[in-house]
Amino acid sequence: MSTNSSAYGSSSVRAAGSGFAAARSGSARFTRPAQLDAALVDQLAGGVDPQQLSDMSHTTAASLLDRVHHTQDPQVVDRVLTLVEHEGVDLVAELWSSAEPESLPGVLWRLYMLRTWMRRNRENISRLWRLGEPVATTASAIAGVDQAPTADDIARTADSILSGAFTGDFAVALERASAFCSVIAAGLVAETKRRQEEAQRLGLTALETQAKLANSGASHMVKTAKSLSGTAKDFRAGAGLWREGRLE
Repeated sequence: MSTNSSAYGSSSVRAAGSGFAAARSGSARFTRPAQLDAALVDQLAGGVDPQQLSDMSHTTAASLLDRVHHTQDPQVVDRVLTLVEHEGVDLVAELWSSAEPESLPGVLWRLYMLRTWMRRNRENISRLWRLGEPVATTASAIAGVDQAPTADDIARTADSILSGAFTGDFAVALERASAFCSVIAAGLVAETKRRQEEAQRLGLTALETQAKLANSGASHMVKTAKSLSGTAKDFRAGAGLWREGRLE
């Protein structure tokens, strides 16, 4: 199986602790997003103290979720779904990327970054799914993914999970995201083991094996698998908190 290691840590999406974060573009200027208040954008551009930023992150996350739940307008749903693409990742990152994993803005940030990562690496992820979930299990049913998904299936699943968070049961969407992350993490582990076994069959020395694995991106895959496993736990915890009415 040919697997591009760059898919496990693209230049635009990197692991941050146990979640997803986006690489910053380097620009200090923000464009005004259609979904957020102009005054808020001005405040961010001018600099905000940490407490104000924390308050805004929680307020904007709750407002965005509430707005879509109450309107259910397909156009609004589409704009929210593509918030990162159309409004710029810098502003969204400024608002939500520093939020605690077990908070509403923290969970929404991870959902948006998961969707971005899935859509940009859909072909490799479809192969990893088949490695991590060779036979259908409860994870397949929870995530809503077929046993042998295509790249297009992965893209549709990415959209479905995020849109479901806004238009359906938020906890169910988080559980779907968690199951998906767990399976892909298992796929990465399986691929790493396959490469290790391949190196051993070639009769390479320990040093040669280490070099071969490094060149193949195996060590990076292990790190990504750990990050995905951590993110899966964050999503599960978020689902539990949401059901208890404590995800804020």
